[in-house]
Amino acid sequence: MRHDDRTPTGDVRQYDLTRRIYRALVMHYVEGLKQAEIARLTGQSIATVSRLIKQGHDLGMVEITVRAPFQPSLELERRLARAAGLMEALVVPNLSANDEVALASVGEAAAGLLLSRLKDGDTICISGGKGVSALVAGLNPARRYDVSVVPATGLVEGPLYTDVNYVAAQMAEKLGGRAHRIHAPMFADTVDQRAMLIDMRSTRDILDRARHADIAVVGVGSVTPAGSSYYDLHPELADDRTEIERSGAEAELLAHLLDGAGRVCRYQMNDRLVAVTPEELSRVPFSMGVAVGPAKIGPIRAVLRGRHLKGLVTDETTADAVLPGLEAEAPAARS
Repeated sequence: MRHDDRTPTGDVRQYDLTRRIYRALVMHYVEGLKQAEIARLTGQSIATVSRLIKQGHDLGMVEITVRAPFQPSLELERRLARAAGLMEALVVPNLSANDEVALASVGEAAAGLLLSRLKDGDTICISGGKGVSALVAGLNPARRYDVSVVPATGLVEGPLYTDVNYVAAQMAEKLGGRAHRIHAPMFADTVDQRAMLIDMRSTRDILDRARHADIAVVGVGSVTPAGSSYYDLHPELADDRTEIERSGAEAELLAHLLDGAGRVCRYQMNDRLVAVTPEELSRVPFSMGVAVGPAKIGPIRAVLRGRHLKGLVTDETTADAVLPGLEAEAPAARS
């Protein structure tokens, strides 16, 4: 069904197109890059870059300087990418005060970013979670993609958005690709059982595919709020809050607890995980996080400090709250 440009969906799509035009104009006219260089850096074709630049001219965005209709969000993107060392930051305008609408808008924008980088033959590894599920819901590709979608973690019982096999199957169906399933649990009962599960051929093959993916799409989880969905991943976690607090955990990434600096915490359940590690995630050519909301401010900041992601999609309010701590640390990080 076609959406009217006046709907929230249309607003997000128009915003995504405008920011892509703006970025191409800045890279070409301000940074002095050739269209082929812009295409390589943004994962687009030269023809697409040329079309974006032409659209910018047609829209009157090029004079002596480059004008941006969504300047506040675009400025937040520039600052966030610079402070966190990201290849891509996408900050969605707050179109509604409703949390579900905000998540849907961010998910649709993240879907657009994924499609702008996706090409036939790619492998996408994913986590479960509300952010990734929102991206899948927002997918509306213009064509089918010959791609593979693989889980980056083991399985956990719970709502559908936590079932990584289900989310992978939904993404593959929308893209026209293939989904691979994992049959191991997210948490092993013991460290020895984890080693056995990791060594099983079926599990090893799935996780190897995930480690060598071209694109990763993951959620960023909170830990400290009483209602954090992290505690729904395993029955033992709910009784382990004291130890979790003692570990210094501030974020969850691929079910790993991370401290405020983005380092994997010394916590016994981390040692029993059947999942790609944050360090392995950081080696994926383009790893994209999707997260929004007040509970995600600290976790996003921790994950970005750890340099585990190359891209982030969030909303204006969340980005504006994440930035101060990162920008204060940026000079020290670059020295």
